[in-house]
Amino acid sequence: MHLDIDIYDEKERLEVAKKIGESDVEYAVDIGFDLNSSAMAVKHSEEYPWCYAAVGFHPHEVKNMDEDSLALIKGLSKKPKVVAIGEIGLDYYRNLSSEEDQLHWFIEQTRLALELGMPIIIHDRDAHGEVLRILKEEGVFSEERKSKFPVNPITGTVDDARLLMHCYSGSAELAEQYVKLGATLSVAGPVTYKNNRKTGEVVDAIPLAHLLIETDAPYLTPEPFRGKSNISPYVEFTARKIAAIKGISYEEVAETTLANAKRFFGIDQ
Repeated sequence: MHLDIDIYDEKERLEVAKKIGESDVEYAVDIGFDLNSSAMAVKHSEEYPWCYAAVGFHPHEVKNMDEDSLALIKGLSKKPKVVAIGEIGLDYYRNLSSEEDQLHWFIEQTRLALELGMPIIIHDRDAHGEVLRILKEEGVFSEERKSKFPVNPITGTVDDARLLMHCYSGSAELAEQYVKLGATLSVAGPVTYKNNRKTGEVVDAIPLAHLLIETDAPYLTPEPFRGKSNISPYVEFTARKIAAIKGISYEEVAETTLANAKRFFGIDQ
């Protein structure tokens, strides 16, 4: 989610936080997309017991990034409830930053996450091959990195590279490749849309042990609230759709993906 986003005024932000706190949502990660939002996410993590933070520069915003910014992100990453570097990556759909800047700062932020031994949250839009190439070349899926994290209790193996493909938009075939490499995929509201068979095929193809659910609030609102601003409690509707696709109970999806998220982000561990 993005409680840190500037489309909220302070009153609206407080109202959204109140709704989350009063809901059945146990934890939410406020994901930074530039320096200011990352700092705000850290602030929210200090204010709300259910809130954790991720810090980093979204590919749209790396045109404003420099070495000082990277150093400040590194400093923020050491705050107690910061659980990931992200969201970082490539966006060749809008190209709001040059491809040169996107590639440079994606690599630099990935290296920072590797240096710190932190989970990574990836934004990938229309850049699937390039994102995967960089992640492989930088050693994100290396056995050395995986060995730093606990055994996955569902699979019983050290198969977790702590790499999250946020709001995954690729094919089921690419999803299976990512799972074999040790990645985790997250699915958001669009899986509930009637014309979105592609994400349903992804959910059907990958094991629940490698799946998270998210809102990307205030964006990607699931049915039946599509067209309205998204909030974290609406994650229930995404979970119910996943349960229907996989032919399992809503409770199993909710419990397993919560456990997956806590393990992935190192919450309560």
